[in-house]
Amino acid sequence: MKQTIGIGIQDFEKIRTRNIFYVDKTDFIREWWESNDDVTLITRPRRFGKTLNMSMTEQFFSLEYAGRGDLFEGLSIWEREEYRGIQGTYPVISLSFAGIKEDNFRSVRLKTGQFITELFDKYRFLSDWEGLSLKEKEFVKRIDPEMDDYVATQSLNQLSSYLSRYYGKKVIILLDEYDTPMQEAYVHGYWEELVSFTRSLFNSTFKTNPYIERGLMTGITRVSRESMFSDLNNLNVVTTTSNEYATAFGFTEKEVFAAMDAFGLSKQKEKAKFWYDGFVFGNQPDIYNPWSVINLLDKKMFGTYWANTSSNSLAGKLIREGDADVKMAMEDLLKGNSLFTEIDEQIVFNQLGKKQSAIWSLLVASGYLKVESCRANPVTDRMTYELKLTNREVKIMFEGMIRDWFYEYTKDYNDFIKALLLNDKKAMNVYMNRVALSTFSFFDTGKNPSPASEPERFYHGFVLGLMVDLAGRYQISSNRESGFGRYDVMLVPEKKEDAAYILEFKVRDREDEKSLSETVEEALRQIEEKKYEEEMLSRGIEADRIKKYGFAFEGKEVLIG
Repeated sequence: MKQTIGIGIQDFEKIRTRNIFYVDKTDFIREWWESNDDVTLITRPRRFGKTLNMSMTEQFFSLEYAGRGDLFEGLSIWEREEYRGIQGTYPVISLSFAGIKEDNFRSVRLKTGQFITELFDKYRFLSDWEGLSLKEKEFVKRIDPEMDDYVATQSLNQLSSYLSRYYGKKVIILLDEYDTPMQEAYVHGYWEELVSFTRSLFNSTFKTNPYIERGLMTGITRVSRESMFSDLNNLNVVTTTSNEYATAFGFTEKEVFAAMDAFGLSKQKEKAKFWYDGFVFGNQPDIYNPWSVINLLDKKMFGTYWANTSSNSLAGKLIREGDADVKMAMEDLLKGNSLFTEIDEQIVFNQLGKKQSAIWSLLVASGYLKVESCRANPVTDRMTYELKLTNREVKIMFEGMIRDWFYEYTKDYNDFIKALLLNDKKAMNVYMNRVALSTFSFFDTGKNPSPASEPERFYHGFVLGLMVDLAGRYQISSNRESGFGRYDVMLVPEKKEDAAYILEFKVRDREDEKSLSETVEEALRQIEEKKYEEEMLSRGIEADRIKKYGFAFEGKEVLIG
C-alpha cells in the first residue's frame, strides 16, 4: 500500500501505524547506543527531525513500548538481532522544552514546573510504593508548578532514582529542544536568571545522577560550556560540523530523489536541489531540510515552507540591530557572495549584541548560513570559514524579513521609492522624514543610542530595503572603504530606459556645517570630487541618465538635495 504524506506528525507510532511516508532513520539508535557516551547533545536546525527521532528513540527503548517490535519491523534497526532483544527494556524519562517560549523568567519557571509535575503525575503509583522512604514520599508531594528551585532542580535526579530502583534498571533521559527557553531569554532579557536555574537542573539531571544509563539532548544551538554546562564534563557535543550522526537528521539527496520518484516528481529534482539543498553536516554534503521536502511531496509546489514554520525573531533582531558591518555583510550574502569570518560553535548569548562572530555562529547553527569551506590561519591556527546563504528558500526568507522592517510604514516607504524613481525631490523629503522618524530607534540595539550610531544603523537597514524592493530592476552597489559619512550607494538600472542613481549619505558636522543644507552640498561635492559616476560611465550609462542626491542627517531629521 502506497504511503501517504503526513504534515507535522512527530509521533513515531502514529507514522508507523498510519502508513505515513517515512525515511528510515532508525540506524541512529544503533549509532547512538554503540557510541557509549554518557550524555549526548546533538544540535541541528529546526524542523530537521529532532523531535521525531527522539520519539523513535523513546519508543524503541521504553518499557511502555515493550512488545512493540511491530513499529520497527522492516526498518534497518530490526535487521540486527541484538537490538531486537533490547527493545522496550528500559525506563525512559522523556520531556521537551519546545513549548517554553515565555517573555519573562517567572513564566518560564512556572511552565517548567508544570512539565515536571505532569511527568511525576505519570508515575504517581510510586507514591504508594513501599520502596520509597517517608522522606522521598514527602519530596514527591512537594512537586507542583510553583515548587521551590531546589526541588525543581533535583526533581529529575530523584525521579531517576525512584524508577531505577522500581524497575531494577538505570534510566534513559531524553530532553528535546533544550535551548528553546534560552533563545527566548536572550530576546526578552532574562538570560542571567535562566542560566542560574538551568545550570543547576542540568548538573543534577545529567552529571551527579548515578541512576542514569544514557542521556540524549537535542537543540538548535550549542550553548557555551561556561554559561550552561560548566559542571557537565561527561557531555559529548555533536554540532553541524561533526561527522557523527551526519545523515541521521535531515534527508540525503539520495533519499529526496527516491521520494520524488515515488510521488511523481522525478522531473523536478534539479529545482528541488536549488530550493532546498545546501545543508552540510560534518563531511556529508547535500542534506535537504525535510520539512520543505515533505511539503513539496504533498502539495506538488515549491515554496518557503521551512523558512515560514516558526519564529525567525532572533535572526531578524540580530541583523536589524547589528552594526554597519553586519548589515553590509548581509548585502553581500543577498547578492550571492561569500562571507569570510571566524565562527565559534559554543554560542554565548550575552555576546550576540557585541561580537560579530557570535551572530554568524548562531546563523550557521540555525541553518540560515552554510559553510562552503574553511582554512586555518598559518600564523594563529585559527579557522576562517567561508559562509553563504544556504539556499533559495533562505534567501527569500531574509528578503521577506527585511520587507517586514518597514511593514508598519509601507506606504511612506513605498512612496519614497516612487518619488526617487520619479526624481521628485520634494516628495522624497516628505516621505523619507516620515520613515526615518518612525524607524530610527527600531534599528538601534542600545537603550540610549548615540546621535552618530542611529543614522548609521537606519541607513544600512534602509539600503537592505532598497536591495530587496528594487531587485530585478536595479543592481545596488556600494563603496564602503570610507565608512559612514562618506558612504555612497549606486543604483545601476537593468534597463536602458531607466535612470541611474548615486546617493551620498552624510551626518551633519556642526563644527564645519552651519545647516543641513550645507551638509547636502558637501555630500554632492563629494560625489563630484570622487568621480563616482566614472564607474557608471564605463558601463555605457550616459551622463544625463545619472541622477545624484545628497542625504543629510541630523538626529532623526533628513534633508535630501
